[in-house]
Amino acid sequence: MHRAPPYRLLSGEAGGRKRQRPGCGGKRTTLPGVLCGSGRPRGASRGARRPTEGLCHKFAMFGDLFDEDFSILSSNQCGKPKSKRKDPELPNPRENTNLSGIKNQGGTCYLNSLLQTLLFTPEFREALFSIGPEELGSLEDTHKPESKVRVIPLQLQRLFAQLLLLDQHAASTADLTDSFGWNGNEEMRQHDVQELNRILFSALETSLVGTSGHNLINQLYHGTLVNQIVCKECKNVSERQEDFLDLTVAVKDVSGLEEALWNMYVEEEHFERENLYRCGACNKLVEAIKSAKLRKLPPFLTVSLLRFNFDFEKCERYKETRCYTFPIQINLKPFCEQTQLDDLEYMYELFSVIIHKGGCYGGHYHVYIRDIDELGNWQVLEEDGSLNDEDKDLKETENDKEKDNPLTILKNILLEVESTEMAVDCLAQKFWEKKSVSWNKKYRKQYGPIRKYLQNNSQDFLLSSDGSKVRLNDQSHYLSFGSQSQSHLRNEDEKMSLGKASTNLKEHFSESHWFDLNDSKVQPIREREIQKQFQGNESAYMLFYRKSQMMRPSEARGNPRYRVPSHLLNEMDTANIKLQKKREECDLADNNIDLHLHICSHYKFCNGALHPLHSQKESVLDLTFDKRKTLGELQQAVFQLLEFWEGDLVLSLAKSFPAGLHIYQILEGDDSTLSSTGLFDGADIFVWNGKEVDGVEVQTGIDHEPFLINVLRLAGHNEGRKGQQFMESQHVFSCSLSLRMICEALTSSKGIILKSHSGSEKEADNWKVIPEEDMEKTLRAVGLTDGCSILVLDSHDQSMVNVTGGNLTAFTHDISWLQVKKICNLEAEEMQVKITATVETMMSDIRIKAIEEMQLDKELVNNSCLRPIGKNGKLLCPVPEDYTVKEAELKMGSLLGLCSGKAPTATQLFLYFIVGHDLQCSPEKEIVVEETATVKECLNLILKKSDLTGDDWHLRKIDWCYEAGEPLNEENATLKELSICNGDILNVAEGKLPPKGFLKVPVWWYRPFSQVKHINNIQDQVNCISKKVGPSASRDLPTFLQSEVDLCYVGDIEISGEAFLEDLKIQVMTLPSIQEFSIPLPEFLRVWTMEKKQPCKLLRSNKEKLHKLKLGSRVEICIEPLFKEENLGPKDLLLRILMSVPGERDYYHPVDLIWDISKECTASALRGKIAAYYSLPVEKIEIAKYSPGKFEWMPISSWTQQMSKKKKKKKSDSLQSSPYSLKDGDIIGVKNLLIDDNTDFSTIKDDIGKQMQKQLTIEKTRQRESVQNDCFHEKKVTKHRKPEAALSISVGVFS
Repeated sequence: MHRAPPYRLLSGEAGGRKRQRPGCGGKRTTLPGVLCGSGRPRGASRGARRPTEGLCHKFAMFGDLFDEDFSILSSNQCGKPKSKRKDPELPNPRENTNLSGIKNQGGTCYLNSLLQTLLFTPEFREALFSIGPEELGSLEDTHKPESKVRVIPLQLQRLFAQLLLLDQHAASTADLTDSFGWNGNEEMRQHDVQELNRILFSALETSLVGTSGHNLINQLYHGTLVNQIVCKECKNVSERQEDFLDLTVAVKDVSGLEEALWNMYVEEEHFERENLYRCGACNKLVEAIKSAKLRKLPPFLTVSLLRFNFDFEKCERYKETRCYTFPIQINLKPFCEQTQLDDLEYMYELFSVIIHKGGCYGGHYHVYIRDIDELGNWQVLEEDGSLNDEDKDLKETENDKEKDNPLTILKNILLEVESTEMAVDCLAQKFWEKKSVSWNKKYRKQYGPIRKYLQNNSQDFLLSSDGSKVRLNDQSHYLSFGSQSQSHLRNEDEKMSLGKASTNLKEHFSESHWFDLNDSKVQPIREREIQKQFQGNESAYMLFYRKSQMMRPSEARGNPRYRVPSHLLNEMDTANIKLQKKREECDLADNNIDLHLHICSHYKFCNGALHPLHSQKESVLDLTFDKRKTLGELQQAVFQLLEFWEGDLVLSLAKSFPAGLHIYQILEGDDSTLSSTGLFDGADIFVWNGKEVDGVEVQTGIDHEPFLINVLRLAGHNEGRKGQQFMESQHVFSCSLSLRMICEALTSSKGIILKSHSGSEKEADNWKVIPEEDMEKTLRAVGLTDGCSILVLDSHDQSMVNVTGGNLTAFTHDISWLQVKKICNLEAEEMQVKITATVETMMSDIRIKAIEEMQLDKELVNNSCLRPIGKNGKLLCPVPEDYTVKEAELKMGSLLGLCSGKAPTATQLFLYFIVGHDLQCSPEKEIVVEETATVKECLNLILKKSDLTGDDWHLRKIDWCYEAGEPLNEENATLKELSICNGDILNVAEGKLPPKGFLKVPVWWYRPFSQVKHINNIQDQVNCISKKVGPSASRDLPTFLQSEVDLCYVGDIEISGEAFLEDLKIQVMTLPSIQEFSIPLPEFLRVWTMEKKQPCKLLRSNKEKLHKLKLGSRVEICIEPLFKEENLGPKDLLLRILMSVPGERDYYHPVDLIWDISKECTASALRGKIAAYYSLPVEKIEIAKYSPGKFEWMPISSWTQQMSKKKKKKKSDSLQSSPYSLKDGDIIGVKNLLIDDNTDFSTIKDDIGKQMQKQLTIEKTRQRESVQNDCFHEKKVTKHRKPEAALSISVGVFS
């Protein structure tokens, strides 16, 4: 019934994780008095993690049992004005409650609920604040190797200060969870809040060792209980004392908290008869009494409810959702060993209830909290008078349900009688008199006979031994919400003293302020709302009580700054000033709208719409204008902007359609503001003379809108792509044209036009024939809209139309034909037939019919199956024989392959596998295994099929990104247990798996071509690269062309995840292939991670632990030798600079340029850095970034900075953001305009690379189309729940 003190944590304390947001930018025109430009670039970062010290002890109870339920909703809507994008760094201010919520990081609602409870425990909060920086250290010193900063309590102090003082809607726990040592996966996985409570307290105790707060947890939460056994013969007492920080009480078969405490600390267990106790004093088996009592009560009592149990019959977990009551005030005197103190010493009051909503395999936490210091604004609607009609109806419905509750009716009848007992027959008669209907007629069908109902509710009613009489259970009077007397108090003096204590506290509790804190959402509630959490899927899970006699000082009431340290007050005040300033700036920016000016001289009018003469970018001028200004001021600003304009200048509201630009009304009223005229952000304005464009009169208004019509025709067998049903073309018409004119333009006089009346083109019922009498109507009159589709049928297609009914008789709802291609014998002539089928045709019938039409051997009837062929030519999993065309999700014209081989059984799996690390080039093979086969058995089968030997192999599952995932470590686990399904792809990788906690890292020797002898002839260079990488890699030759590197495999190393980067370099230096180069020190090596045989991420800081670098079990590294020592800082960016050869499409050898981006990472800064390196004027160079995967160069221009001189930006556009995404190792080309005016950065090698990529794509497509495989039956596999994971907090070692 009780829990031992929590274990101590003995691991390293971790710091933050660095995060950044990309910037954005754009071009704007600047006018006097007019604000023009794009949004400000944004960015945010947090400090890097501190290396972990020691070991990490893990604690698990329910693991990730409580997965959070959440969804992501899109607010993007088409056809509406675009809204201003708010600064993601700017949080919303607090709402009316004046309390701050906590953001959910994905699955941290359990953490948020506990943190809010600790925050609203004033004594805990103030005790934590009382520990100063001189004892805890400073967060600024986290990265210093010699410092011992107690990060967890510091981050908790900072979070509490933010929740109390920072004017934001919700605070973030990211810094706190980083200090726990959690990664992104841990923050997305939810755990048990009771487990977290113990682990967090233990982590705080360990963090506060050697400080004035070392005893903080024990002072507030520590209590003791004593277990006693009393011998009935010699009266010897044997006792054992236990410590506790929280009490765990049963929920099953218990009506409430007080009954559970009574069973634990008042009820006695008797050892008698066959169950005797061996007394140490008597030295024999004797009768004895065992009991337990609370010896020392803590100031704060935490109660954990055991709502989750295990059903051993069904072998599954379940949640106790029955009613479980608990009082607002509770007297613990009956449960204590010492009872001579004043009654107030035993009185506790409820101040927090953590609630779990959901079942035992998923849910959500939130918390009800009493605001003891009245820090929040508690305003709840008054009862009845302020309720709206809907709430009143709901309340009346609840009252009616309560009146019809048989439990309530029977209780009221028994309470009305004078005697304590009543005959059951008499009770039934009283029920009939009270409700004017008998029990059998009203409730028998639902609850059974009245006597059975009384027996099933034994917690409320007590039947006599013969079942003839009934009385109320005494306990039921007391086990109710807010009860101020206890369920098992038998002593009248105790009842009187308890009533006296309750009277003294009545005024104190008369206006308790309760709030529901649900992650970011905070709302006030009434105290009676707690009753709703007694039972159901949403019910109380943890209870927090405080001693009633603990009163708060008057100066703490309504004062969130009370006892907050001065350095945190200053930090929060400064942050609030910055927030207020940012909000004022955003408010100012909200009044600016972006207008798109379309100049008439850049447009022509044709096909009923306006079209730009040049590109859309050149024809549109973006203007940012204050919407509080008038139309006259806007017209004047446009007139000043267009200095060449002559004649009248008219501004008209326009709208872009798929058919082109269309003009609506003219903007009139020079004194009207832009907001009053309805101009919105992103509006299109056409600037013209109000009459004509390029000499052509333009019809304006809604009656002349241009419609873009999709004209569909049925595709023939040789038209369109495989399986394509329509041939589609687009035409532009004015909505005022008649349908007859359109019909003459599209088809012959005998043609028929159908329209889709529901917007769906995939069902025959959605197409209706346009009758002859409607042919003279306009497009708008017959219901056609912009972008809609019409179906045009020629005379030979009209057999599909029921002209009388006006609809299609057959369409995509009934598949007209499928294609079947013979793949079972590649040596014979290629054959392909079309099989007529409907959606209900069985796949077995299609297969047999295809065999007959292709006149193949009858043996294939029992030894073949059909497999869909994908768009890329790949054979997919076999289609089950008993599937229909509809169940197989096949469309008209779908291509199937007729393959040899029997279908697999229901217990077999069809799997693909790839041998080797090169997943892109190695061919996929197929195999069938039993789902009960183990990983080791499956590996042996694959090795046997691939003619491979040895034990130096392991399996990995390839994910949806076509990358090898984590290895399948459990060799004895079955494929079914590991959720391996039909169609999954496995990777057979070479090498044994390393021990747990170690990494097996393949090492490559990496030299850029700056260190390789220059090869003049480009084709020789290509051939040279092919020879170096060998035949396995030569298939993907463009990869090596683009990288310009020399890679050589030098061996593998095994190293602990706790080792430093410097240790990895030292171990690499011991490899035989490396020793011959005589590397003097680790600082002369540069380490890169690799992806797809390419250097990817540069690893910095020799003192960083490998697990902090998040290398993973699949990592490969390459080592680059250096000529001098190198220690790159966190803000140093390594770039490869290529200077072009004048007059040639080639470059000199690349040089490494280390660029400090701590101040700015903009195009102008990079140009200045490169110009200074080559001693050239900035305006006389051009630079471009090389994209190896595309063999393309992207010019880097600084026009955004040049155009924004009048609008000062706080931050410039970062090159690390889109579209450049500059990172370590990127290649930058440089053109010297003093001697070379050619701005084309491409080389001959780029042309060769593009051509080889194209040939490689064609070759791979051909290989896929010619692959012959066995075909197998696809089996559906039940989705398993993900495995549970332990919860842990990393804590530093402090002595």
